[in-house]
Amino acid sequence: MTRLLPVLAALALLSGPASAQSSLSLGQIDVDPTAPVEITADSLSVDRETGRATFTGNVRVGQGELRLAAANVDVLYDEATGEVAELDASGGVTFATATEAAESDAAVYDIASGLLTLTGDVLLTQGPNALSSDRMVIDLASGTAELTGGVRTVFGGQGSGAQ
Repeated sequence: MTRLLPVLAALALLSGPASAQSSLSLGQIDVDPTAPVEITADSLSVDRETGRATFTGNVRVGQGELRLAAANVDVLYDEATGEVAELDASGGVTFATATEAAESDAAVYDIASGLLTLTGDVLLTQGPNALSSDRMVIDLASGTAELTGGVRTVFGGQGSGAQ
């Protein structure tokens, strides 16, 4: 029965095969906005005038259980505190948790609000199920997501182990 719960929840939330908007619950994500943000990349350039640091090539971002990868990530700092305020990722963005994986063209992670917004050919997979849309906003604190624009869903087979 536990394998059916994500499918049943998604079915209940979708109004049809081409719903314009859909909400769903993601697995528990342990992201502390005060935790350090760790970034690795092939190169880094810093522009003091704009207060922007640009990481390029095989960029990997981690904060708690948050894992994000992209070709490029711009880091914007809060002018008042000097802390990282926002990450703008582009170029083959991937976001992963223990139970889900998402891909998109670009993403913006607003650290203070805990919102991760993926845009452009968004694809979310949860086990055998897949959802796609133009945009997905994930509230990392609550573990919920909202998909908008051309939402499509494919429910995979449950296999013989479903109970």
